Amino acid sequence: MQKKTQLIHGGIFGDETTGAVSTPIYQVSTYKQDGVGNFTYEYSRTGNPTRTALEALIADLEGGHAGFAFASGMAAISAVTQLFKSGDHLVITDDVYGGTYRLLTSILQRMNIEVTFVDTSNAALVRAAIRENTKAIYIETPTNPLLKVTNLQEMKEIAASHDLLFVVDNTFSTPYFQNPIALGADIVLHSATKYIGGHSDVVAGLLVVNSEQLKKDIHFIQNSVGAVLGPQDSWLLIRGIKTLGLRMDQTEKSTKALASFLNERSDVVSVYYPGLHTHPGHELHQKQATGFGGMISFDVGSKERAEQVVKQTRYFTLAESLGAVESLISIPAQMTHASIPRERRLELGITDGLVRISVGIEDTDDLIADLRQALDGSMS
Repeated sequence: MQKKTQLIHGGIFGDETTGAVSTPIYQVSTYKQDGVGNFTYEYSRTGNPTRTALEALIADLEGGHAGFAFASGMAAISAVTQLFKSGDHLVITDDVYGGTYRLLTSILQRMNIEVTFVDTSNAALVRAAIRENTKAIYIETPTNPLLKVTNLQEMKEIAASHDLLFVVDNTFSTPYFQNPIALGADIVLHSATKYIGGHSDVVAGLLVVNSEQLKKDIHFIQNSVGAVLGPQDSWLLIRGIKTLGLRMDQTEKSTKALASFLNERSDVVSVYYPGLHTHPGHELHQKQATGFGGMISFDVGSKERAEQVVKQTRYFTLAESLGAVESLISIPAQMTHASIPRERRLELGITDGLVRISVGIEDTDDLIADLRQALDGSMS
């Protein structure tokens, strides 16, 4: 089954009881039992038919053993961190989403779980960071916001040699372009708020595991903590997934054109996009994914100019988040990564003049014209 077909026919298709082609929204909290302990569903925190359909679908798309749906991407990430205990140590991608950084440094440290941030695109640094108490390697690839690329197979080999869990945040590439489990990941997660939902109308997180033991462990955490996705939002994600392939194809087409346009401008200091042949991770990403995605970051030189650029765009909406049908624009240092101390941001290359765009599905020429007038206007 090809990917676009799987997006529509994967998981649990329709509803056997009624014949409905679209999975119904089971807006219900509890279920009648035919006898004590004799039931299909017991309580909607533990399981809900609409959420079950979504979880089966994302498991199929990622090629995993089981899927889980959470109330947000951060709830999914939090569930993964709850696999660990006091005294454990994790190795994490340094160029990581600001919310993930905040969770790892401000919440996990209260539980005496240690983290080391390293450039996971450099395998030697990852090996050097591993300790006797290390339990997992957690990466984003491409990263947010600098779009660095990590070798998935290489990370799996390192993880396997030290008996570590290998966790991959696949939000930027989506299961349409990249499937980390096929390359050795134990857990794959998504902020489904982004491309998977795709319409700026739902907050959600998805997680896929590659084994029966991880399925049991994550389900226990999901049910115990209770940060589950409701049936209405589960249905919205199922609907969003059906058009994921069409949206990603159009998005990537425009993103490649925009990256080339930005790369040719002398007033743009740097452009970060793995689809550019000059990007250091270009060839690697091409080997482990089928597309380069819809995210670009570029440095315009200063905080003041970045603010002028985002103020003057017409079709790029200044907003948090990414991956929607609408093109979005942001300044990571002041928005998505503001929780990271400035000194640390600068060490990573997240400058005050860095602008991040999430390319939507508008007409490509309109998007280029919009960025052109915003960049030109920011110099006047």
